[in-house]
Parts: sequence; C-alpha cells; structure tokens
Amino acid sequence: MKIGIIGAGAIGRAFATQAVRAGYEVILSNRRGPASLAPLLAQLGGRASTGTVTETAQAEVVFLALPWEQVAPVTASVASWQGRLVIDPTNPILLPGFRLAELGGRTSSEVVASLVPGAQVVKAFNTLTPAVLAANPRENGGQRVIFYSGNDHAAKAKVAGMLQQMGFAGVDLGLLHEGGKLQQFPGGPLPTLNLLKVA
Repeated sequence: MKIGIIGAGAIGRAFATQAVRAGYEVILSNRRGPASLAPLLAQLGGRASTGTVTETAQAEVVFLALPWEQVAPVTASVASWQGRLVIDPTNPILLPGFRLAELGGRTSSEVVASLVPGAQVVKAFNTLTPAVLAANPRENGGQRVIFYSGNDHAAKAKVAGMLQQMGFAGVDLGLLHEGGKLQQFPGGPLPTLNLLKVA
C-alpha cells in the first residue's frame, strides 16, 4: 500500500519516518516542490518518492499534514477525493496569534471531511509532538498510544492495522463528533498525553 503525504513539515516528516520504517511506500508533496524534499528523501531511503499534490492525492491513503489555513485551498485543488482514506492530523490553529479557527460548532475533522467529499476521514496523529511521534513507538516494554476516531468502520480498521504495523497501540475513540472533540487541540483533554500501553 502506498501512502500519500501532503505537507512535509514536522508532522509529515515524523509520519513518513514511521511509515517507511514499517515497510510502506510513501509519496510526498509540498508547496516548495520536489527539489526541497531531496534531503528528506535521502533520509527516508528508497521507499520514498516525491510528486505533485495531485499525484500524492491519488494514493489509497492520504495523510493531510497541513497548517489549518492551507487545508481548504489545498484540498480544493484536487479534482476528486472519491474512494480515498484521508488521515487527518491537523489542528484548527490560526497563526499568528495561536487562535482557534471558527468551526461552526463542528469538530475540525468534520470540517475536513466536508472538504474531501467521497473520502473517508480518520482523525489520528494530532495529539503528539513531532519529536515524540518520530521516536521508537516501543518503549519501556510498552507501545506508544495513538488515538483515532472516524465515522467509517472499515477506514478505522485500516488505520488500526497501519498503527499496529508501525508498532503503535491504537485506541478507537468512536465517531468524529465524539472522539474528535477529545483529540482536538486546543480544547480536548488528550493532546500532548504521551501514553504507553503495556501488555
């Protein structure tokens, strides 16, 4: 399975590192173009490649690693999201000023879902710092916990399988309007919690 990663900032790089370690192929894109990603490709090795946003969005699974203000314009630039599984690690923060975006009473992932019609959205990977996310998920006899939520059972099952292959312990929080509130930063109680699940 190939994973498209749109955005190559700290979260995108951390996720790409874990995905490649787990044996997945990844295709990355950013607004600065493939040349800017050459150092990252050298670090990730042969399982990583670059492409345009359109090409990256053709992957079966798309990791949307974008600042909040870029989510709407970038997703709108893709002609069709039909049949994709979109993993949403975004947080609805506006800069400068670190302000919460206006969400109209919805969770941020419900907003993202409205921007990618035809895709199934799973909220995940937004509660840990990039450094923690990039670290070995197996620590002190346990596995680092990744929370996830979504409205489609099959999509969540696929993300759960990916988490397991990467070495994380996935915790299903339910639907986007339920779990998304718990995961959301700022506002939810779960962001920044670095938990380990011990067998």
